[in-house]
Amino acid sequence: MRAAVARALTLLHGKGHWSSSGTEKEALREIRTSRVILARVGAEILGTLSLATKKPWAIAPEHFTQVTRALYLRDMAVAPAAQGQGVGRHLLAEAERVARSWPADAIRLDAYDGTVGAGAFYAKYGFKEVGRVVYRGTPLIYFELLLT
Repeated sequence: MRAAVARALTLLHGKGHWSSSGTEKEALREIRTSRVILARVGAEILGTLSLATKKPWAIAPEHFTQVTRALYLRDMAVAPAAQGQGVGRHLLAEAERVARSWPADAIRLDAYDGTVGAGAFYAKYGFKEVGRVVYRGTPLIYFELLLT
């Protein structure tokens, strides 16, 4: 899934940080260390994301609301052919349901800032922008969804 999305973004926008599709080893580690959520129709996977308790490398905690238990939304991807059909919204709704039952106080994430990024999508769902940073040359927007 991530490889297909990376290829599609690279075709549309040229090579960038979004061009990396990850390795099988990284995917297996994600499965072991996170809660992976899939959107599918039958056997066809339309989208995926993961929720983790471990803070991703690009997250600077000082930008976020202080909470007891935060989860981090990572590696969300929707198949190019399924984009714009509500798959991402359903993935976020399931992530929110899972986070509330975890229990967690917030879901945090970073998104690319620019045309390749999904900032407007997260804001439309209800995530609040809490900061903008440049991390290793990549402009990012930090978002959080408070659950309490």
